[in-house]
Amino acid sequence: MKGMKNGVQIIQKPRSEITPAKKYSLLIILSLLTAVAIQNRINVESLMGGFLVACMLLAILYRDILRYKPQYMEKYNMLVLLGLMILTTIIMGRVSHYVLLNLSKGVGSLSVEGAVYGVPIAGGAMLVTLLFDFHTAIFFSFIVSLLSGLWLNDAIYPVYAFAGSLTAAFSVIRCKKRSALLKGGFYVGGANIVTAVVLLLFQGDLFTEKAVSTLVYAISTSISVTAVVSLLLPVLEYAFNVTTDISLLELLDLNQPLMKSLMINAPGTYHHSVIVGNLAESAAEAVGVNPLLTRVSAYYHDIGKIKMPDYFVENSSGMVSKHEKLTPHMSAMIITSHVKEGVELVRHQKLPQSIIDIIQQHHGTSLMTYFWQKAKDLAAGNHPSEEDYKYPGPKPQTRVAALVMMADAVEAASRVLTDPTPARITALVDRIINHIFLEGQLDECELTLKDISQIKTHFSYILTGILHKRVDYPGFDFSEEPKKGSKDSERGLAGEPQHALNVDEGYHKESSKAHKDKSQENKEGLPETPHIVQP
Repeated sequence: MKGMKNGVQIIQKPRSEITPAKKYSLLIILSLLTAVAIQNRINVESLMGGFLVACMLLAILYRDILRYKPQYMEKYNMLVLLGLMILTTIIMGRVSHYVLLNLSKGVGSLSVEGAVYGVPIAGGAMLVTLLFDFHTAIFFSFIVSLLSGLWLNDAIYPVYAFAGSLTAAFSVIRCKKRSALLKGGFYVGGANIVTAVVLLLFQGDLFTEKAVSTLVYAISTSISVTAVVSLLLPVLEYAFNVTTDISLLELLDLNQPLMKSLMINAPGTYHHSVIVGNLAESAAEAVGVNPLLTRVSAYYHDIGKIKMPDYFVENSSGMVSKHEKLTPHMSAMIITSHVKEGVELVRHQKLPQSIIDIIQQHHGTSLMTYFWQKAKDLAAGNHPSEEDYKYPGPKPQTRVAALVMMADAVEAASRVLTDPTPARITALVDRIINHIFLEGQLDECELTLKDISQIKTHFSYILTGILHKRVDYPGFDFSEEPKKGSKDSERGLAGEPQHALNVDEGYHKESSKAHKDKSQENKEGLPETPHIVQP
């Protein structure tokens, strides 16, 4: 659906629901393909049995996802990817086993029986951990291990495959760099050696010729697993549009085109975004969201301001605001447009959809009170519509988007604290977040009251560290300024008195002397409630 709000085109994509027919069709197709992949001989009975076993295992996986990871049920491509990962791991295992068998025969000095221990089955679990999560990787490891035992007709091998797969999943839980995959591969190799020794001891083959080839092939998995994951991960990320921590970390590189443009064209916004990232990331782990995704989203949330940086006060170097000569409605349209411009920029650079969503949602449907109040004053009784001075939204749909919204508001308002003591900072954070909550901006995300309390605590701690006081330097009196500058130093960036800012208006400050006498802070030195500016 398309529409216009405040001069900005709104495109609302209908929420696609995965019908039961699509889910069951996918289950049946994957079960049939898996049954074929594990066959050693093709006949109706064996194929039917393999199909039923695959159906049973995939149905258990489906119920687990439905119960513990329901977000994947809304993404059909992720379900397809997970099913293909199971199928591909089995096929990759069979191909590599065939290659290793022929290698053993060609070398002659290695026992053919040990070749199966060199199959990089654990690579599948490592990929699932990176592309999905650790919980899904555990169930994936269980299913693939059982299927590999069926294909090999070996009741011992699933133990080896499951131990290696679990180790692979554990080794990349906190993976932030592609070089960490090599480290994870060595962990897998170590686990496989230990498991192989235990199984050889159980079978009574520890001091036979089979043990030598088994241990050699188990050691080789440290390299083969790393190679498989390093090769397939970027392909799967691109093909299925999946964002991993590794790709998120690459977006923080200051040589990224958008980041470099933000630093050069809008340095004030860049500095603001960095602090917003620090605030949001500090609270991310406490509320159970990805800290890295939170930081990256905060860095890019105001990227649209690089189109017209001078219209946002943090980038303004002039004494007169550019909004002086504009009508309130035109100013509101310009301020609102940075969301739309940001979405277009990040889409052009092919950034993840999760970041695009947060850019759209980080202002929610909040009212630009300053411009609305100014429009009411100029209208002389003919009150303008609030809808013309609201952001198009939607409201934050995720906890990450809500964190970025709150961090954005808190960081902006903290700029006007005259005496930032810990008590005043805590009161400021409490006031701003309470207002966002009462305004209903958090109604559509999953934050609890306990989460909000923890967010306030983390924000207050970080801001207290940022806004701390320093001791006076002996021999320097920084309070002495030229007479011309002394007056300006007590005023805002545009040369006018500071007041509580509407953070959703890009911290715009009105420089009109007609409003000068009303723009004062309260007696405690705290800004007025956000979004309700008293110009």
